[in-house]
Amino acid sequence: MKKDTHPTYFPEAKVICACGNSFTVGATKSELKVDICANCHPFYTGEEKLIDTAGRVEKFKNRRAAAVTEAKPKKIRVKKQQ
Repeated sequence: MKKDTHPTYFPEAKVICACGNSFTVGATKSELKVDICANCHPFYTGEEKLIDTAGRVEKFKNRRAAAVTEAKPKKIRVKKQQ
């Protein structure tokens, strides 16, 4: 077998959440930083939070509004005489 093909495994890797919670897990990095954990995730806390990264909803609404306002000219079909 080839040597040095697998990364180093850290059985006590520290995970730090943006909310301030920290815990240990097994991972290939010694320290992990996450945005959402089980203590602050809306599914587990029961609180409703809207996570809108970079205005995705607004971008979608603007594209839909632009698509509706632009009227495309209709194509006229001409039958060929045989």
